[in-house]
Amino acid sequence: MCLVIVLVAGCASAPGLRSPDGRVLPRATPDAPRAATTSPTVRRLIDEANALMPLAQSDLAKRFLSATDSLPGVAPRTVYVNEMTREYYSPREFADLPDQTRIKLNKTELDDYRYYYTKYGSPLAFFRALDIATSVGVGDVAGKRILDFGYGSIGHLRLLASLGANVTGIDPDSYLDALYSDALDQGAVSPAAGRGRSIFSGKGSVTLAHGYYPKDAAMVTRVGQGYDIIFSKNTLKRGYLKPERKADKRQLIDLGVSDDVFLKTLANALNPGGKIVIYNLYPTPSGPKEVYKPLADGRSPFTREQYEKAGLKVLAFEAEDNAAIRKIARALKWDKNEKNETIDNPDTNLFAMYTVLERAGR
Repeated sequence: MCLVIVLVAGCASAPGLRSPDGRVLPRATPDAPRAATTSPTVRRLIDEANALMPLAQSDLAKRFLSATDSLPGVAPRTVYVNEMTREYYSPREFADLPDQTRIKLNKTELDDYRYYYTKYGSPLAFFRALDIATSVGVGDVAGKRILDFGYGSIGHLRLLASLGANVTGIDPDSYLDALYSDALDQGAVSPAAGRGRSIFSGKGSVTLAHGYYPKDAAMVTRVGQGYDIIFSKNTLKRGYLKPERKADKRQLIDLGVSDDVFLKTLANALNPGGKIVIYNLYPTPSGPKEVYKPLADGRSPFTREQYEKAGLKVLAFEAEDNAAIRKIARALKWDKNEKNETIDNPDTNLFAMYTVLERAGR
């Protein structure tokens, strides 16, 4: 599951920089994990950023896209997977497993395409959430603390960190835990150099928290509080949390706590005046005689009244964003296959909806 809105490779760190749970973040070596030359994957991300740039409405979103120029290439990662359970293990975890468990696992190499795109596609589509955030008063992210619930990919987390943000990504997926198990995936991130600009001010960081939040009390402690912005993209959908029809449990999300506890935990994680942006993409909803698709119900899983009860002011509720996401889809060629043949029509099979909240108080 992709837990959003809401991240993850490190570069040089500043002494004394700490994660939300108080740990000193590791110092990364200056030349790691950057490859000697721009990798095809990073080149692809740069090309995608160029295609998306005309669609960005805010300076923040444009700087986010521009920062792709400074993304490092990453050496292939080795992971181990149980093909039956789809559980993934890092090399260190594999070494600690009993023999009877290890023989059931397959060794797999994931290249830097998987490092940045994982299972969910381009991390650059996140820029649209930044445009929405700026429309409700979010400015520069330098020095800000950002939480991504269901981050799904390290790419956008690293880009935010290169703009000076201290970003924490939450996700229970063992695939991400195994993929981003290198010490250099977390810690301080060097500022990105913009196109025709000076180096972006500030030095950010990436912290990853893999587990069930807020079901696991240890995760709540690790993630901590004091965030300025919380993002969640393609995770907090009504279809995933509260399906209207019978659905495969593997396609659903169980928060493990009541709605009130979940929303109060999110609200408490925010600074007064902090914002939450929930952004969901979804295909055409299932017809009455079709198999139910949980991912196709992108509405808010919570009501206005539930948000307000948790101390969250509703700035936007289930606002449609279809026109913007369809332009993004075409820029990223989601409607084409590798032969440039049309395989889908975003105008009829792609929708977007967002909800924006603010913690009361200043």
